[in-house]
Amino acid sequence: MKVVVGLGNPGSEYDSTRHNVGWWLLDRLAFEWGLPLFGKVGRAMVSEGSRNDIQYRLMKPVNYMNRSGQALGGLASLPAFRAEEDLLVVVDDAALEVGRVRFRPRGSPGGHNGLKSVSQALGTDEYPRLRIGVGVPPAGEDLSDWVLSSMEPEDEDVILGFLPELVKGVEVWGSVGVEAAMNSFNR
Repeated sequence: MKVVVGLGNPGSEYDSTRHNVGWWLLDRLAFEWGLPLFGKVGRAMVSEGSRNDIQYRLMKPVNYMNRSGQALGGLASLPAFRAEEDLLVVVDDAALEVGRVRFRPRGSPGGHNGLKSVSQALGTDEYPRLRIGVGVPPAGEDLSDWVLSSMEPEDEDVILGFLPELVKGVEVWGSVGVEAAMNSFNR
């Protein structure tokens, strides 16, 4: 089974924030793949189904961002689950301009509290991630205020416009691996 975890914050007040772009992609995946509605399972909203003969579990942790890893405790019990091959964590990245995306096979959390929590829960940084650029904060803007604020409509349109391409990128990751996704979709 392949597991795609989109990081975000629960609550309608966060739906349109930069910090929730991981959830945006998971919603698009579930829609395009015809998966069932997300339902609460433990500390996450989960949807499961298959795509191209691969079983997927989509997870949106319902803890706040800095405790996202708490929702991943059950992954170790999945048969033959290996985070370095079977997990993709989707996050916002305020160091990347809007429209930039980066699949990565591993790496440090880089100051992202959601990734810090995931790495702590898994006991490793050896898992693929997809970083979606949400724009660099303007000079003098507090980073947490920036990622917890709603996007400008033109920036939101850019991200919503390339979600179908990222759906294809996740399919490439699931079937061929993160290196192939990096080569084809990083920009």
